[in-house]
Amino acid sequence: MSSALSLLLLVSLSVVSIADEWLSPFLGDPIFEKQRLFNDQRYPNVVVTRKGTVIAVWGNSGVVVRRSEDGGKLWDEPIKVSEAGYHGGGTIVDTGTGDVLVFVEDRQPPAPLTLYRSKDDGKSWQPEKTTIEKDANGNNPSMHMNESGITLAVGPKKGRLLRASRYYGPNGGRAEWPQQYTNAIYSDDGGKTWKTSAPFPEKGTGEAALVELADGRIYYNSRVHWPKRPSNRRRREAWSVDGGETWKKWRIVDALPDGDQGRPYGCMAGLTRIPSQEQDILIFSNLDTNASHRERITVWASFDGGKTWPVKRLVDAGRSGYSSLTVGRPNTLTSGWIYLHYEHDPIKGSYQTRFNLSWVLGGELTGDGDLPKLKPGKRRIGLY
Repeated sequence: MSSALSLLLLVSLSVVSIADEWLSPFLGDPIFEKQRLFNDQRYPNVVVTRKGTVIAVWGNSGVVVRRSEDGGKLWDEPIKVSEAGYHGGGTIVDTGTGDVLVFVEDRQPPAPLTLYRSKDDGKSWQPEKTTIEKDANGNNPSMHMNESGITLAVGPKKGRLLRASRYYGPNGGRAEWPQQYTNAIYSDDGGKTWKTSAPFPEKGTGEAALVELADGRIYYNSRVHWPKRPSNRRRREAWSVDGGETWKKWRIVDALPDGDQGRPYGCMAGLTRIPSQEQDILIFSNLDTNASHRERITVWASFDGGKTWPVKRLVDAGRSGYSSLTVGRPNTLTSGWIYLHYEHDPIKGSYQTRFNLSWVLGGELTGDGDLPKLKPGKRRIGLY
């Protein structure tokens, strides 16, 4: 590590020495670990269950999961979720019941959908019927391919299941990029029935990620598919103040690349929030390269709920693609870890990494905002 980065890390750690109890486990000595997880296929998600089991979801020719009960050191052999079909992303841990939900579409969407549920921490999976209402335009949402979903933790919609989705057009494909848009689906009955949010305000978007902020707002970050959009190689964002039903104040995120910058369209990204009652620390993952192929998976950190992204750190300089992020749960073996599951070789097979916030703080300053002093806060039992 260079002297400049060492100084940055020391300064960063000194200003978080009085951090709240939720944040403290993510600090300490910088740690980074990586291991191979899958050797074929595509489409990653990663979640941590209420009990602290890490579940990596995978597959575009049948869907499987791998489980780790020791915080991500050792992994069980793959467990089959579905014999066929595309992983649709948006895997959700229902923190009320502990159930885990995986979405599988029959083929490259638009396509019929099956919801699979696990009631035993990912050991077994059962298909079930579910109803998803059309959006305000009369269009059916597609699940493919988005970051993991969430259970809302605060506010009047507490307990709601929410995940990003998208409208593919009547037939999908590049010819319909101008008609496509991203959105979300949400359920207030544990996933039996779903409603579809209003469209994201910009057309040509898809493959999105969302997190809940400390004040209950939803931060939404999306890929762009339509090359004719302005700044089409940069991410999009918007906010919701009604539990993910509508999206407002969208803008282009100049600080965040949307995949490799040598091609005119983006790449699925990862997004997660480090648990804290007051501090909105977000971690984002995507490719950081000017090449015309997918490589150099990197993570960025925001300390103000996505307004600025002042530091980034390279994870893998080799070929890489779609990615998914999650964080550990307090009082489990996952506490303090950030988990990144990403495509590799190129976009065939995957790696699973785990690292802490201290490791991210040892990265490169981006010039987009300053590293702040992290405020102490009061722990609220049961918030996450």
